[in-house]
Amino acid sequence: MLRMSVSTEEYLLIGDHVKLVFLGGSGNHMRIMIEAPKEVNIIRSKVLEKKITDPEEKARLPKYYREEEKPEKYKKKRISIVRNEKTR
Repeated sequence: MLRMSVSTEEYLLIGDHVKLVFLGGSGNHMRIMIEAPKEVNIIRSKVLEKKITDPEEKARLPKYYREEEKPEKYKKKRISIVRNEKTR
């Protein structure tokens, strides 16, 4: 599994025929555009989960969860510069 951060309007090529374009988003929503041949099946996970009624088969579907915030030690520290001006 590959995990990466992308910028708006950046794209990924999968093989020679599939292109994913990240259009941006807000909050917990991301908009993407998928360019692929008609022969490639693209199905959204929510639709797939609704179609499957067998609990055992549903349990075998991959699950992905949002990553927790980074621990404090990995966050960039913001440095604020305070200038002392001498008064005459």
